[in-house]
Amino acid sequence: MISKYEFNIKAREDFYRHPEKYRIPPFRIYGNLYFVGNKSVGSHLIDTGEGLILIDTTYPSTAAMLVQSIWELGFNPGDIRCILHTHGHFDHFGGTALLKELSGAKTYLGEGDAVMFRERPQLALTEASGCQYFEPFVPDRIMKDGDVIVLGNTSIRIVSTPGHSDGTISFFTEIEGDRGRLIAGMHGGAGLNTMCGSFVERYGNSHCRGDFLNGLEKVYDERVDIMLGNHTGHNRTVEKRQFMEAHPEGPNPFVDRWEWRRYLDFVRNRFEAMVREEEETDVGDCIVCAKR
Repeated sequence: MISKYEFNIKAREDFYRHPEKYRIPPFRIYGNLYFVGNKSVGSHLIDTGEGLILIDTTYPSTAAMLVQSIWELGFNPGDIRCILHTHGHFDHFGGTALLKELSGAKTYLGEGDAVMFRERPQLALTEASGCQYFEPFVPDRIMKDGDVIVLGNTSIRIVSTPGHSDGTISFFTEIEGDRGRLIAGMHGGAGLNTMCGSFVERYGNSHCRGDFLNGLEKVYDERVDIMLGNHTGHNRTVEKRQFMEAHPEGPNPFVDRWEWRRYLDFVRNRFEAMVREEEETDVGDCIVCAKR
């Protein structure tokens, strides 16, 4: 039986047919950190003074909107030097091939997902992308736990937090702005669609559940002043932007030192609720529960 938590392409039909309806005009979050994604998935741009860093490139069907957003901020997509990926699912590397062609940027992917691209590319979920010929790319650089990526005035610390995929990466970086240097952080992926019972049974990736919980624990005590989301719902990007527009002289809603832990607590509780639900309905009997 297919779990209700698995990716539902039918629910994305309107998004795939009319991606323009889901555009968000780009904007500055804080300092040299900008949002260039859409209403579904996040993409973030950092101006390092010596070139641009782009984190995630959204869906293949929204790549043109991403390029336009970078131009609208006054930047040239050709100045992108590094393209980092939170993980190797189609909705986070959909525009990577295009942006690399336009800029010559180096592409970065977590170690586990680089292996997945080579050996089990079906786990990139490209068949759900809405694009028949879309496929994974070949990364130029592999990100490992503890790596630091440096460009210009920006250093990004890499923390491996697998679970949603084997190569999920979380990012932490200091951003200078009107409130001084603040730490921006992003968990690389907490979607239950690849950790639910039917998906785990189909692909034999039962290790993902223990990995996920360990990853949450690993980053729980990180100081994060500005939580970013690789999906906009994770940190309520749309609502925060609306607040900024309605209160231009008000406090920056993205600056919230407690949001990080609230989010990690939320995703842990949601994960544990899914596991309990599966146990009660016998959907996950074939899986070793990560809590045992």
